[in-house]
Amino acid sequence: MANIRREFGDDLTLKNGNLGINTTTAQEKIDVVGVVKGQDLYTTGVSSLTAYEGFLRADNQIVESTTLEFGQGLKSSLSGEIIVGTGVTVTIGAVGLGTAEVGVGNTTGANGKTASNIDTTDINLAGGSQIECLKVYNTFTPPSGGTNERPYAPKPGELYYNYDFKTIEFFDGYGWRQVDNTTRSGRAVVFGGLVSPSVTVVKTIGYWNIHTLGNAQNFGEATLNTRMSAGCSNGSRGLFAGAFPANQETIEYVTIPSEGNSIDFGNLSADRNDAQMGSASSSTRGIWAGGAQSESIIDYVEIVTIGNALDFGDLTEGRRNLGGFSSPTRGVFSSGGETPSFKNNNDYITIASKGNAILWNEIVRSGLSGNCASNQTRGVFAGGYNTVDIIKHIDYVTIASLGNTIEFGDLSVGRHGASAASTQTRVVFAGGFTTFPAATDSVANSMEYIEIASAGNAIDFGDYLTTICQAAATSDSHGGLGGF
Repeated sequence: MANIRREFGDDLTLKNGNLGINTTTAQEKIDVVGVVKGQDLYTTGVSSLTAYEGFLRADNQIVESTTLEFGQGLKSSLSGEIIVGTGVTVTIGAVGLGTAEVGVGNTTGANGKTASNIDTTDINLAGGSQIECLKVYNTFTPPSGGTNERPYAPKPGELYYNYDFKTIEFFDGYGWRQVDNTTRSGRAVVFGGLVSPSVTVVKTIGYWNIHTLGNAQNFGEATLNTRMSAGCSNGSRGLFAGAFPANQETIEYVTIPSEGNSIDFGNLSADRNDAQMGSASSSTRGIWAGGAQSESIIDYVEIVTIGNALDFGDLTEGRRNLGGFSSPTRGVFSSGGETPSFKNNNDYITIASKGNAILWNEIVRSGLSGNCASNQTRGVFAGGYNTVDIIKHIDYVTIASLGNTIEFGDLSVGRHGASAASTQTRVVFAGGFTTFPAATDSVANSMEYIEIASAGNAIDFGDYLTTICQAAATSDSHGGLGGF
């Protein structure tokens, strides 16, 4: 074969063929066997190099359609931030699990749908490397479904769109948290209670939508007839603990977005006969305090699990017939006591830690069996009774400030032993005794509400299923649930 000598300054142009360096059979346009080094090597598109010296760019801006493949060795790689412009596609030959490709602006995505979005069922790995940041200029669609269809083994940071709550959720390593707490469905659930004038303890579970006006509907049934329970929730599960006359230490739960009967969860640390405990909860923990014969016990559970309650600490003093509410960080237990010994103080705890309650302040208009609820900022006290009369006043506190109670307005009628449930904007009060001393023919079925952000009197909301008092209540939107 003839040898052709090329000088440094010569021009070299090859057409319609392959060029081999150190090989007799060129496989590509330029096929090099050995090591290639260059101070500044520019290529159009994406280059696949098995080994190289230097660094990847921190931001790879894809301005034209390109394909990344993963075969024997690393054929292509992207690192750091990837910016994908409108109408540009990125197709990855092997991307994690459960999908063959990721498409942005494709006519047909990995799930077979026609859309300009990213379709995937699992983790995306570009060329064997995990993408650190992905900017998409059209839409990104995360996995979606109902509460019972959440991923079986999610990883921290995983996103999910919940059809039941109509909001984006993320998994924080312990449970699913909502990105925007204000878009929760606003469902209130009421558990058991005493019906008059038959003086019958029932196992009925009712519900209503706090955001709208209207009457309550049937949700399901508790395991046994029960009253004087206390409720809390993490947004998807509602837990109800303690009862009279039966089921005194049992904790039961319901799935709030779906209707159905309650299921056994576990037990409190001790019987809370004739309890009327105070309750509070965050997105992870449910807490009950007081009850029984003026107990000072505080119990807690991890709501996403099933099992018996554990010791949290003690109230500043034992009492029953108290109320409770929470912010995402603090639980507050209010008033209580026994006739004629009334307690007019608020105790508070930090929900994420364990320990004894701390004395906060004194309530101006104290009473037993008051009705408490909250959003993330304000806690509201309404109704109750004292040694003289039934109470119809509504007061509130700012939870974070640990300040004094402030007058809010009045209920349309005095209530004690009513059920209270809240969202970030409203509190609804249902049923309760409307006279003092309590009379079985004075139990109400009416419901009324207030707007938490503004002071004023309560307004008619609708009616409960029947006359009801001493029934536990919770919601999927109360103040203890954090928004992110």
